[in-house]
Amino acid sequence: MNVVFRCDASIQIGTGHVMRCLTLADELARQGAKCYFICREHEGNLIDFITKKGYETYTLEAVSLGSSEKNQAESALFHSEWLGTTQETDAKLVLDIISGIQPNWLVVDHYALDSYWEENLRPHCDNILVIDDLADRKHDCDVLLDQNFLPNFKNRYNNLVSNATTQLLGPSYTLLKNEYSEIRNLNKQSEHLNTPQILVNFGGIGDFQLLSNFITAANDNPQFNYSVITGILEPKHFQQLNELIDGNHITLSNYTSEMPTLMYQSQFAFGACGSTVWERFCLGLNSALVEMADNQHPLITYLENEDLIDSLGHKSNLSSTKISRFLSSLNINNPIYTKRKGKIMNLVDGLGTQRISNVMFKF
Repeated sequence: MNVVFRCDASIQIGTGHVMRCLTLADELARQGAKCYFICREHEGNLIDFITKKGYETYTLEAVSLGSSEKNQAESALFHSEWLGTTQETDAKLVLDIISGIQPNWLVVDHYALDSYWEENLRPHCDNILVIDDLADRKHDCDVLLDQNFLPNFKNRYNNLVSNATTQLLGPSYTLLKNEYSEIRNLNKQSEHLNTPQILVNFGGIGDFQLLSNFITAANDNPQFNYSVITGILEPKHFQQLNELIDGNHITLSNYTSEMPTLMYQSQFAFGACGSTVWERFCLGLNSALVEMADNQHPLITYLENEDLIDSLGHKSNLSSTKISRFLSSLNINNPIYTKRKGKIMNLVDGLGTQRISNVMFKF
């Protein structure tokens, strides 16, 4: 089975779309599929990372839009500018690539693409799977995947896809690596450590100001040990964060390949309201979440209303004083967190990737 993924990462987009596609690709490849990626060379792309994982990757040039193209892009979808070109141009370039692959599946994970793009590619692949979170545009696809947990998650796409589309909706279809389902069954012995471990990660693209505010607050709260994963940062900014650390209770890294283990070893987390929400839920890791982008507001609001997380609000309003105040009052042994742990683990069992892969192979 040949599977082509169309997804991008950038400073603006973040890394989540590519990372969850890689998770699905790993499972499909494990079952014998041949996977390919098509990505645009935006600043902050993960093309080298994808290639190093062994996947053949086709690149689309990042170009500056002309005035007419820019007007056309901006007048279409809310996230159109994330594509770096028009849907028409992108579709033509992708068609040139996949004509030699003849994919059984075309997997699309991009907020700037909709049914227009998909209709252009449909004659040239057997099936299309769309991964979405926003439910803000129509799709022409055989399978629609949205792993989010929202009040109306079972009905969000009823008017956006055809009746023939298979809809895979909710946290039971969360794209997680196999390690999460394996490690969640281990017997955790570290709930009552003298110095609890807190994991800090606000996404694959680092936010220097937010990280600075957090480290400043952590300096004043040595009752915890902090493992801070910054994401992609300019070297000078990473160095400045290192210099800001006061004490040996804070460790700083820009990347880890051991996120499941780090989550398992931690007693609390601070993070973005992105795809890592479901990783934390799978392992029962209670968390305080930050709204890193406006499109995360509905999810973080609903999770807070359902008493599944602590919300720290939008990143623009999160000062070091506010973070320090939260840390000084944080009691990870509070019974409320014990109750939450059971609730979030029941939502995400870690088998979603296998469920999606099985659907694709059955097609």
